[in-house]
Amino acid sequence: MNVCLQRACSLLGARCVPVVKSVNRQACALLPCASFTFPDLTMTQAPCPFQSVGARAATRAAAVCLALAGFLSGCASKGPVSAPPAETFDPPALSTPPEESAGLRRAAQRLLKTPSTQTGWTVFPMPGKTFTPFEPVHHAGREALRVQASSSVSILRQRMEPALPAVGRLSFAWTADALPPTEDVAQGRRDDAVVRVLLSFDGDRSRLSPRVHRLSEMSRLLTGEDLPYATLVYVWSDAHAPGTVLNNSRTDRVRKLVLDSGTHHLGQWRDHERDVRADFVQVFGEEPGPLLSVALMTDTDNTRSQAQAWYGALRLLPAAP
Repeated sequence: MNVCLQRACSLLGARCVPVVKSVNRQACALLPCASFTFPDLTMTQAPCPFQSVGARAATRAAAVCLALAGFLSGCASKGPVSAPPAETFDPPALSTPPEESAGLRRAAQRLLKTPSTQTGWTVFPMPGKTFTPFEPVHHAGREALRVQASSSVSILRQRMEPALPAVGRLSFAWTADALPPTEDVAQGRRDDAVVRVLLSFDGDRSRLSPRVHRLSEMSRLLTGEDLPYATLVYVWSDAHAPGTVLNNSRTDRVRKLVLDSGTHHLGQWRDHERDVRADFVQVFGEEPGPLLSVALMTDTDNTRSQAQAWYGALRLLPAAP
């Protein structure tokens, strides 16, 4: 385990302080003492508490390093703002790895349509983060998948196997009852969003920076998956006008396009239809490569807040011949 963790830390270029404790003449653990970041995810360790190493430190180090590779699709208002509540809100607190229910699988098949027939939609838990489930419900006259977020990160993803060579139009609907307090999707440490739709693409990886190559190598080492070449994120923001393009604060390979803004439409279904190729060219300044995955994501972990999100029908079409 130590070799793997040292390798992961070296790939990031982070400073890891080796803390050695003799247990039956075997060395144990690294205790990371740096702030590790990953797209839409920050995990920070305070200055090293040398009094507690051993197995717990090894577990903590492993969780931090694993969390760096957790998000492969690629992880400001004045306060919480709410529309009139439509349903009672009692967010669950899950501490065990999530499993897809049969009801979720059936609902995803009905609601979320893509050209991929080889793989279904699966939950994607992020190490070290609380997960709240996607629940099949009816909301405001529509069938939907609801997330009751509470300081949590929830991702539902479909991988394209094989990758979709060219993507056409994407339509989807979302709504929410609140935006995270002091939310700003451009600021890493406050980078929460109640609703997101993410599309991850392959591309010419020789154009990636050395830092991104190191992150991708570490990701492959720990999870078996490279980082995507580029991830386009559709998002609802409180602080930025529709049409705004935002680079992720930690890597420019994750970029956001704001579709909804502010609190006026909270509690109302918002329907969107996008020309994905045109949006990708606008956001990244180049043609998109093959599509690797599509995901839904709701997160309120950085702001430690609560909100409800609903995702309605989604349709993704291949590019016209």
